[in-house]
Amino acid sequence: MTDARRTDAVLLLVALVWGSSYLSAQTAAAALPVLLVLFARYALSALPCLALVAAHGGPRGWTRAEVRAGLPLGVTQAAVLVVETYGVAHTTAANAGLIISLTIVLTPLLDRTGRQGGPPPAFLAAAGVCVLAVGLLMSGNGFHAPRLGDLLMLAAAGVRAAHVALVGRLTAGRAIRPLHLTTVQTLVGTALFLLPAARDLPALARADAATWAQLVYLALFSSVFAFLAQTWAVQRTSASRASLLLGTEPVWAAAVGIALGGEHLTPLTALGAALMVAGTYWGQAVERAHRTARAAAGPQTTGKARPFAQAPSPGSDEGDDSGGGGGSSGEDAVRRPTTLTGG
Repeated sequence: MTDARRTDAVLLLVALVWGSSYLSAQTAAAALPVLLVLFARYALSALPCLALVAAHGGPRGWTRAEVRAGLPLGVTQAAVLVVETYGVAHTTAANAGLIISLTIVLTPLLDRTGRQGGPPPAFLAAAGVCVLAVGLLMSGNGFHAPRLGDLLMLAAAGVRAAHVALVGRLTAGRAIRPLHLTTVQTLVGTALFLLPAARDLPALARADAATWAQLVYLALFSSVFAFLAQTWAVQRTSASRASLLLGTEPVWAAAVGIALGGEHLTPLTALGAALMVAGTYWGQAVERAHRTARAAAGPQTTGKARPFAQAPSPGSDEGDDSGGGGGSSGEDAVRRPTTLTGG
């Protein structure tokens, strides 16, 4: 396997892991209280992160900028995962992964850092396609009142977009290392969920092996592994190629939900899924072309009027960049510190 193919395979694996994390979160939340699931996920993620930090200089290696950025981002990241996990517990894993894709088109609308003017009309049209897709995904077997889980995932997309925009604001122009920033956020999340989950902690001891497997998968694979693998891969490929491969996350979410979760797509939801993928890819292409054109126009577009910023892929752990997460793409996005916002 050539280096290029190996890098592509790693990025596709990251997208698959993030896409499958919705079904894992749904399964874990069915067996344990949501807040306990989140505490376990954060605590299990914090341990290997702390070990990696210790191997790279220990706690003294943290800079003041990393701690100052990590504390508020840990809070917003925890908010993302609370809404996401409650949402996926009340809808299908396929819908969860597809609706959260709205993060891609919502983030540039919220990210006003150093930018004047609004998005191009074509981007708003792409966002409109995504909104239509959400309506179809919520319809299920026919048009009806939206389900609670779908509304929560819609809210999660908005909260995640705000989190990603905040990452850009707090890390712009600062030397912040992704591993150290991520570790601060895992510690903040662990502390935030410890008290709410304390009375249910005995349930962890009674959890079966399958539930523990889901928790370990969410913590070690969807968070830590995906973060490290993404960081490794995006340094070895182009931003556009990374964006394209990481952007397949909602496709994997739907595929895993159908293949392993016994979920079904009706004609309306299948149309919604197709429109969601098309809308997010269209939005990414419009943003990338707009940013490239602004950069080519000269330095007057790069100072106070920063090029239209691209959102990471939805499950990308980039900021949005691990959750979880996520993510996910574009040249500006992949160079930002990675955070656990994925699934």
